[in-house]
Amino acid sequence: MNTATDTVKSSLREAGTHLKTAAGLAGGVLKSAASVAGDELKNGRAQVKASLADSAASGKSAFASTAAATKEQLGTLRGKAHEAYAGAKELAQQRPLLAIGAAFAAGYVVARLARVVDRRA
Repeated sequence: MNTATDTVKSSLREAGTHLKTAAGLAGGVLKSAASVAGDELKNGRAQVKASLADSAASGKSAFASTAAATKEQLGTLRGKAHEAYAGAKELAQQRPLLAIGAAFAAGYVVARLARVVDRRA
């Protein structure tokens, strides 16, 4: 009986040794996997930062272009407003009664519109 018991004990010791070795190897594999995952996260973080920086630079460029276009449009509108003012001034000097009538008509239309808006509110 001792022989069979000793054989079982020996087999169990051998199985335990193999389990310890397997557990050690599995721990090493998990550590390696965690290290690789950490490196990938760092790489991904760097890529996201670079993409965000590029996006911010593009946004600044678009804002600068929009500002320049707005200044250009504003200059054009100022020129047209000045031309309209000069034309109205010239018309008022050449035909004063027409200018007074036009001013009266414009005032009347604005007053009517104000009443309509006031009623709706």
